[in-house]
Amino acid sequence: MNYQQQAVAGMNPVELIVALYDGMVRFLYQAIAATENHNKADRRTAIARVLEILMHLQSRLRMDVGGNSAKALSEFYTAIFALCLDGSRLESADRFREAIGCIRDVREAWNVAAHDPEVLRLLGDADGPPAQMMMSSGTRAQEPEPVGSSWSA
Repeated sequence: MNYQQQAVAGMNPVELIVALYDGMVRFLYQAIAATENHNKADRRTAIARVLEILMHLQSRLRMDVGGNSAKALSEFYTAIFALCLDGSRLESADRFREAIGCIRDVREAWNVAAHDPEVLRLLGDADGPPAQMMMSSGTRAQEPEPVGSSWSA
């Protein structure tokens, strides 16, 4: 097991979400650089990775448990997905920067939750809410898969 795998294995479900958000931001910066260098192939590769992460996060939402919070996250992921597609189609670094700003705002909320004692107490029970809202049954922090309002892009 390499260092990166060990680091991921020790994360709680909310920390894993923060790491996925960090990955999206990293790939969006790669898309910006590729766009500014007129490198279509690298831009498409970077955006494909962002879209894969978004689809992964979207597929793990539990609407039956998460209620309005899960619905808001679903709308957020859909808006970011559309913004990334639009940015790639238009070759717009500005659209990618807009997506980064939105992702960072929500990432910060997840980061706060990852260090909140009450959230960590709930995570002690793997079936407690935010973990249950975000993670389908069978998915645990040690087994990651690869990678409240309406949002509009």
